[in-house]
Amino acid sequence: MSEDLWTPHALGDPELSPPHASAPGSVTLIIPTFNEAGNIRELLARLGAALPAHLPCEVLFVDDSTDDTPAVIEKAARECAFPVSVLHRESAGGGLGGAVVEGLGRAATDWIVVMDADLQHPPHLVPELVGEGERTGADLVVASRYIAGGSRAGLAGSYRIAVSRGATWLTKGLFPRALRGISDPMSGFFAIRRAAVTAEALRPLGYKILLELAVRCRPAEVAEVPFVFQDRYSGASKSTAREGMRFLAHLAALRSASTPARMIGFGLIGLSGFVPNLLALWALTRAGMNYLAAEVVANQAGVLCNFLLIETLLFRDRRRHRRRADRVGRFALLANADLLLRIPLIAVFVARLGMAVLPATALALVTTFVLRFAATEALVYLPRKAVRTNRS
Repeated sequence: MSEDLWTPHALGDPELSPPHASAPGSVTLIIPTFNEAGNIRELLARLGAALPAHLPCEVLFVDDSTDDTPAVIEKAARECAFPVSVLHRESAGGGLGGAVVEGLGRAATDWIVVMDADLQHPPHLVPELVGEGERTGADLVVASRYIAGGSRAGLAGSYRIAVSRGATWLTKGLFPRALRGISDPMSGFFAIRRAAVTAEALRPLGYKILLELAVRCRPAEVAEVPFVFQDRYSGASKSTAREGMRFLAHLAALRSASTPARMIGFGLIGLSGFVPNLLALWALTRAGMNYLAAEVVANQAGVLCNFLLIETLLFRDRRRHRRRADRVGRFALLANADLLLRIPLIAVFVARLGMAVLPATALALVTTFVLRFAATEALVYLPRKAVRTNRS
């Protein structure tokens, strides 16, 4: 169960939240908001002008604001011909992506459209996104800046353009199969069939929810429509260096979702741990410490670096299964228990095979790799539900 505190407000139709039935072709428009009070009235006005009368549509704002955005939505909604509701989250778990997932869980319409509140996503394209899906039979329709007729004009400055383009190349390079047919995986403006969404599989981090949906839900058919990225109507961009780091962590979590991918990542992280381990070992042995004792001490530097990287890049979505102190203790215990096998191996390599200390250490680390990976996954990050199932 989520620890977030929720305060839902039904606006317009009191029977709206959550809907129990939907008309064919009906749409829930999910709009995540964070301090977007200056954009709400104009956004709803443009939606009112864009949405055809024959399209059953409701708007759900999922709000993480610290300003008066919910109150502004409530006031503006009274002038709308379509139902509007707002779900205010006291704790913004998962960022913008988490807000969208909460909205997905409440939607019961045939189609879900996701868009931003700042009017950089033109509201008049909402019917076109849904219409393209109905015409082509696609499960996902993406508004793309990178096909004929599209433009990234609203991205202010060469820096933001370069970052956006670089992120697009990176994601398409990492997920060539899942993103086949999607020219703009960084788009935050898209329509998806509710039947194509497996909400329980989603573990968003940050603001790139389209990437999460495409990789984890794998919609069978994808279509695109061009759109021109507009200038922000009011307020400032929420993109920060911190969001950029969350995006990179999200990529790592998605790429390491399978066991083979996690094993590769575990190995690469283990290789990076060689550096602090071997540097500490070099310093300690140079200072005159016996090499076996130095192994024990130097191992802690590698353990710390590996733990921080594994927590961030490989098992972020499993950290909630145990308390941090429990994870640290188990990881350190396993890493140091590894010495019970590794130190005798090192001693054999040095005494029997005549190897130098540093090469012997590196060879022993490689030898115990698979065992360390399996033990870490099973004993540190195995979900508690799986543990209970095994005991029953």
